[in-house]
Amino acid sequence: MPIPRHVERLITGVVTSDGAGVTLTRVLTGKLHRRLDPFLMLDAFGSDDPEDYIGGFPDHPHRGFETITYMLAGRMRHRDSAGHEGLLQNGGVQWMVAGRGIIHSELPEQQDGRMEGFQLWLNLPAADKLRQPWYRDIPSDSIPQYTTPDGVTVRVIAGECGSVAGAVQRPVTEPLYLDIHLPGNVTFTTTVPASHHAFAYVYRGAVSIENSLVPAQNMAVLGDGEQLSVHSDDPARLILVAGKPLNQPIAQYGPFVMTSEAEIQQAIEDYRSGRMG
Repeated sequence: MPIPRHVERLITGVVTSDGAGVTLTRVLTGKLHRRLDPFLMLDAFGSDDPEDYIGGFPDHPHRGFETITYMLAGRMRHRDSAGHEGLLQNGGVQWMVAGRGIIHSELPEQQDGRMEGFQLWLNLPAADKLRQPWYRDIPSDSIPQYTTPDGVTVRVIAGECGSVAGAVQRPVTEPLYLDIHLPGNVTFTTTVPASHHAFAYVYRGAVSIENSLVPAQNMAVLGDGEQLSVHSDDPARLILVAGKPLNQPIAQYGPFVMTSEAEIQQAIEDYRSGRMG
């Protein structure tokens, strides 16, 4: 029998602001870098008040990791120093590999209405931290999805689920990223590689994982195992994220994530001298 994953602990995010005053909830922080390796950060954002998001994220640098932005609602324009430009819209994903360094901006293209989604940071293997930057916009209709006989809809952003390959496949860390919509009074079961660290974040309703209640706006850090079963009495939605740990040193200074303090100092120097992006 497959070993089920249980809830090891629940994490409630901390409300903060970033960019030009964007209000968000920081769920995964540096305290969980080791436990949830290869993931570095998860921010959840969602508001109907333009004052919470209208400033966006003006030009800022990144080096040494990947950013995955999943937009549930809203419109955000991306521009970067590598010449990429794209519009992230409802249900779409922006996947960026910062690599050796990139400077980009993410600015709202709406004056009102709801803006909601997630930004996830995924670490790069040490050998790839200074690779060429890469960027891809994935519109909503290009994200594979399937619906179970019980009415559960699964959007497969990365990895594979139910024999459906996701929109993105990444080497080494082999991330799994699912958006799961439960209609209520249903249990959904899926395989999660035993080699992967994993967590679930509930953003609508509430679910039970192996008899542990996970309320909305909570992240469940999942223990070891090969299978995840999620039950909901009422309609609920959650993201499930898993990845193969890199087991390498982590040195971070803001938007730079490397493997040593010397590499961090080099990143700072490169940015200040205009050699990044």
